[in-house]
Amino acid sequence: MSRRVLITGGASGLGRALVERYAAAGDRVLAADRDRPGEPLPGAVSFLRLDVRLHDDRQRALRWCESHWGGLDVLVNNAGVAAAGRVEDLRNDDWDWILDINLKGVAQGCRTFVPLFKQQGGGHIVNIASSAGLLNMPGATSYNASKAAVISLSETIRQELAPFGIRATVACPGPFRTGLRAELHSPDPELAEIADREVRQSLHTAEQVAGRIAHAVDKGHFLVLTRPTDRRALCLKRLFPRVADARAAKKWRRTSAELESRHPQKRRRAA
Repeated sequence: MSRRVLITGGASGLGRALVERYAAAGDRVLAADRDRPGEPLPGAVSFLRLDVRLHDDRQRALRWCESHWGGLDVLVNNAGVAAAGRVEDLRNDDWDWILDINLKGVAQGCRTFVPLFKQQGGGHIVNIASSAGLLNMPGATSYNASKAAVISLSETIRQELAPFGIRATVACPGPFRTGLRAELHSPDPELAEIADREVRQSLHTAEQVAGRIAHAVDKGHFLVLTRPTDRRALCLKRLFPRVADARAAKKWRRTSAELESRHPQKRRRAA
């Protein structure tokens, strides 16, 4: 049976890959995004302009689903941005920017559609977080915190909403090749370049990640890790935390040494 699927941030990157995945499965899809897609969406896909930070935009999306579809089956809170930066470099507006989109955008998306799901007697919420929210590697303070909060939010609503027939899934992909670099903010350009390099060198594509997320949602899985390396790293962190800490510290020493070689004067002043 054809599902009704709303995907925020659906014009590009992982959101676009999810839109195409669900459309190919025969579902009715609404791609909601702040910007119009650069390339035409599949013919059966509708588009709605949506900034997840704006109450009026979220309410317009709700009314669209009610008037065009008579409801919604799957809400994918995908819209998000990336950031790199050490804790002492991040300003208040850096924190406000990423939390407004990555955390509050997801939380308010849930808040907007949960009453509809309760009225229907069911639905599925899919929140896109990141393995960064589980592993918390240094150099991405605000990004890690925002994604960890999305995981916590998802675990909470999973229990709250289960009695109403509403399921929840949180996806925690690792770095994959995507257009998110255009949205990456950082007060430290060198650190941002290192983060971008990790994305560019990834062997995983947005289409592969979208396929794994869609499969996990179909199976009703809650936590989705899209890379075997992330699953191993999480197991190591839980079972052997000292070993995991030592590996993280070693990686950060290498990153710090690279930053020092690029900007020795800045690091000496900071010291």
